[in-house]
Amino acid sequence: MATTMNAAVSLTSSNSSSFPATSCAIAPERIRFSKGAFYYKSNNVVTGKRVFSIRAQITTETDTPTPAKKVEKVSKKNEEGVIVNRYRPKEPYTGKCLLNTKITADDAPGETWHMVFSHEGEIPYREGQSVGVIADGIDKNGKPHKVRLYSIASSALGDLGNSETVSLCVKRLVYTNDQGETVKGVCSNFLCDLAPGSDVKLTGPVGKEMLMPKDPNATVIMLATGTGIAPFRSFLWKMFFEKHDDYKFNGLAWLFLGVPTTSSLLYQEEFDKMKAKAPENFRVDYAISREQANDKGEKMYIQTRMAQYAAELWELLKKDNTFVYMCGLKGMEKGIDDIMVSLAANDGIDWFDYKKQLKKAEQWNVEVY
Repeated sequence: MATTMNAAVSLTSSNSSSFPATSCAIAPERIRFSKGAFYYKSNNVVTGKRVFSIRAQITTETDTPTPAKKVEKVSKKNEEGVIVNRYRPKEPYTGKCLLNTKITADDAPGETWHMVFSHEGEIPYREGQSVGVIADGIDKNGKPHKVRLYSIASSALGDLGNSETVSLCVKRLVYTNDQGETVKGVCSNFLCDLAPGSDVKLTGPVGKEMLMPKDPNATVIMLATGTGIAPFRSFLWKMFFEKHDDYKFNGLAWLFLGVPTTSSLLYQEEFDKMKAKAPENFRVDYAISREQANDKGEKMYIQTRMAQYAAELWELLKKDNTFVYMCGLKGMEKGIDDIMVSLAANDGIDWFDYKKQLKKAEQWNVEVY
């Protein structure tokens, strides 16, 4: 602590004659310190024939450390200028259905549809965001249906390349409940049944968790089950089907897609074209659970397929420009944890602590249901 002491000293003569006030500096070693202002009173000082009483009020000026500036976190993702919640449930945007087509085979276990809606540039989303859909009609309580969020399956330019459309990948939900009744998901069936030209109420865009990394040289590992492929189709279109002045992907995009049957594979033709176009930059591995098995005879789920590349994946995860994105069924994350625990332990690393670090660094991104 640096201390400066100033003493304002009044000198009063023992005689009646006046003596001008003056000031002086007092050596610090002559002062006893206490909190706040402090006072110093000397013994009488004899100067010539006059005796003076010295009273001094001392103040200290302490160097106060400048508070450290809060360092603003710089995101590794394409987050700058991203827009969220331009349209909300109470005031949604009304778009038009331009295209709605089934993209699974007739013998697939369930239907998945790809649909394109117009938004005329009013919903400026980024790859990895979601939009909300409000189905027509009312619920059993006579109120409008609640908004349902869907991951966007098109790049920011949209399937038509004019930044005026948004695409979704939706599985029709139909199941039998405990009472043996057939139940249809309200919003998924509304969407899958939409005819071109129909209106659709949209909200959003929302979400920042699944935004793409800014680094065009990054390794991007994408793990998807079923319609969880949606955000990764948006990534891959930007990486391999589009030209941008400010972005050219030179890294590695590695997709793992899990489905029950070959007839359930989604966007396979597009991925084949990407692979042919950029074989050094794009890898794709399918896990077809009802048709494939590993060497132990176990069903080929996404984590089973990843286990075949476990050592390679672990080495990639040790790099600070590797980003993992996971979208789809919740159960797959535990399966991936099971793979990584032992590999990390071999390097003396606790996998779950390491995963927390990856999350903090925006390198582990999960959107599961």
